[in-house]
Amino acid sequence: MHISPNANVSSSDGPCGQSTRVILKPTTHEITHLVVSNELFPKTEYLVSIDQVTESTPDHIQLNCSCEELSKMPIFDQIEFVPSGLPWSTGNPYMIWPFYTPAVPYIALEKEHIPVDELALGRGARVEAVDGHIGRVDEFVIDPSNDHITHLVMREGHLWGQKDVTIPVSQIDHYKDNTVYLKLNKQDIEKLPGIPVRHSLAETD
Repeated sequence: MHISPNANVSSSDGPCGQSTRVILKPTTHEITHLVVSNELFPKTEYLVSIDQVTESTPDHIQLNCSCEELSKMPIFDQIEFVPSGLPWSTGNPYMIWPFYTPAVPYIALEKEHIPVDELALGRGARVEAVDGHIGRVDEFVIDPSNDHITHLVMREGHLWGQKDVTIPVSQIDHYKDNTVYLKLNKQDIEKLPGIPVRHSLAETD
């Protein structure tokens, strides 16, 4: 089954948004949640259990919940307003003399609700070989029997042009700061065989 952090998402009663991130356990490579944005104004991102996914392709994810049920799921991305600590005058709270730099009593902080001991990988997560940057993650292939990643796929914007580059999860060293670090160098990766679509885990038992 293909899980993309950049796919259109549909609920049981129609289109409901787009995936923006996957949440995974870095020690086991298990995907536990998707982050789904409703793409409305104001935009809201919801934390959706992988159990809600009934089928998926590189471009589309189908959920077994309704749009209303999605709207009641935990909010992933929340804005909190905290004191800025900047000086400001009661006479003109938006100016600091003599530089006339805007100042506000509160600033907005973005807070992501990620389960403990898990991490989020978003759209365009970087992929680094041991000898440098090679591309960005387009999707993950997971085993639907246990939701564990088996491969990551780079389709575009990598060193080898238009061909798909499919990397086994065993060659992932670690994840950090929206980046996947590999155990392989660029020459090793270029030699990796691709996996034809007909052999993907979405179509095999």
